[in-house]
Amino acid sequence: MEIKQQVLKILEENRGNTINGSKLAEELFVTRSSIWKAVKALQKDGYSIKAVTNKGYCLLANNDIVSSESIIPFLKGEASNFILDVLQTVNSTNTLGKELAAKGAREGTVIIAREQTEGRGRMGRSFYSPNSSGIYFSIILRPKLNLEDSLLITTAAAVAVAQAIETVAGVKASIKWVNDVFVEDRKVCGILTEASLNFENGGLEYAVVGIGINIETKDFPEEIHKTAGSLFSDKPSSSPVTSMLVAEVLNNLANCMNSLTDKQYLEEYRRRSFLIGKDIIVIKGAKTIPAKAIDIDEKARLVVEYEDHTIEALNSGEVSIRPILI
Repeated sequence: MEIKQQVLKILEENRGNTINGSKLAEELFVTRSSIWKAVKALQKDGYSIKAVTNKGYCLLANNDIVSSESIIPFLKGEASNFILDVLQTVNSTNTLGKELAAKGAREGTVIIAREQTEGRGRMGRSFYSPNSSGIYFSIILRPKLNLEDSLLITTAAAVAVAQAIETVAGVKASIKWVNDVFVEDRKVCGILTEASLNFENGGLEYAVVGIGINIETKDFPEEIHKTAGSLFSDKPSSSPVTSMLVAEVLNNLANCMNSLTDKQYLEEYRRRSFLIGKDIIVIKGAKTIPAKAIDIDEKARLVVEYEDHTIEALNSGEVSIRPILI
């Protein structure tokens, strides 16, 4: 780890407090001049670091530049074992995640980007991923699941995100089956799970869970500006909300990944669903079929009743669900 990253790590661990430059130099076995140069480089990168004469350096509490060093202090329990790789720009964190997973990357590897140039959503759609106004990350998992149960991963991730939003942003979050998280009738998060099948045993070789959250995104493209939203119109200046949000999602996800088949989170998923009990439109190819959402079953499938009273359990690979606009 280069000196700049070592200095950042210590400053993040002591965010809001002044750290003596001499002590920093002594701890890192470098000169005071090296510390000064590292701080200047961090300031050039945009970090809000205050230099106080005869006292030292202080990373201000409102600094919200995302880095592994800014996220790690907020990780708890098993989430502390995640391997974080934070990048400025990628084409797609899921694309990179799948490449790394295929090469044997360890479970718990997390690719985090401040911007995606080719962000992807379900059904081949694009995901708007502008620089610094949202956060985009993918987690490599190697769950012991068969393909039929893979929908449980997306379900658990949606609950993890909704819980994190409520903890960090203090707003109520609901879920639109199967992979979208909403705040005040606006989509603020999309989740894309992609998996590779082990043909020898019929189980999953790996799964990559991609999560994109709009923190303070504005100026959405015309095709989504009526449905997309952000957690904040302006981020609060008192805390690093982006880093806290990523960490809280990872904390929640780590807590349920070892119990996916126990399905303990399904009841909360049902509770947060805003489709159950409502009239909806089921879209199958070019066909749109009126139906009513009546439940989410134990395999996380949406159970619908059509106008002829037939009942079907829908999975994510078959359809897209859209509420009827009245």
